[in-house]
Amino acid sequence: MRSEQEIRHDAFELLRKNLGSFETEIFISSILRDQFDYTLWRDNLPKFKTVEELSKTAMEYRKKNSDGM
Repeated sequence: MRSEQEIRHDAFELLRKNLGSFETEIFISSILRDQFDYTLWRDNLPKFKTVEELSKTAMEYRKKNSDGM
């Protein structure tokens, strides 16, 4: 079993690679500030079978809600 430190390190690296350093800091700050309950948040997310399905849904949402930018 991996240590908590190893898990935190890997999670931070995933966030940093996908969001960049600045947005990762904003994300972490918002979780700490809002007393974020990840388990509750995760339970309320739509269930996607694949990353492609999630990506398609996100692109459709962005296209539908675009303000012309």
